[in-house]
Amino acid sequence: MRNRTLKLAFLAILTLTVFAPPADANMGNVRVVFTKAALVAGAGVGRGVLTFEGRDHRFTVHGLSVGVSVGASIARLVGRAAYLHQLSDFEGSYSSVGVGGALVAGGGVQLTNDKGVIITLHGVRAGLEFASNLSGIRIVLD
Repeated sequence: MRNRTLKLAFLAILTLTVFAPPADANMGNVRVVFTKAALVAGAGVGRGVLTFEGRDHRFTVHGLSVGVSVGASIARLVGRAAYLHQLSDFEGSYSSVGVGGALVAGGGVQLTNDKGVIITLHGVRAGLEFASNLSGIRIVLD
């Protein structure tokens, strides 16, 4: 039992060390409301706020998904943007591969862009949707 506890503690420390952002990268808090409709291919739009270095920055989200997808939903998501070196790193194209379904359900998503920014969001989705697709998201600062 003691050996197992030590292994778990070591694994937890290793995980925190490996996945912690570097000291020169900043984190930001993200809030977004996203509406999506789909039948095979889907499209969505949303608005959000990034809190970065003590200031709020409004942004617009445009999304497109291709694959098996049907339904409509609205999501209210919150989370973090990691590996931000400057505000302009946040803007751009993000990708995510996912499988999921929602009927007033909670869920999460992780998005990455070519500048190394990782956005992790979670929250509540309402609607009826089933999706198994490749999603592309474009974020534009207002």
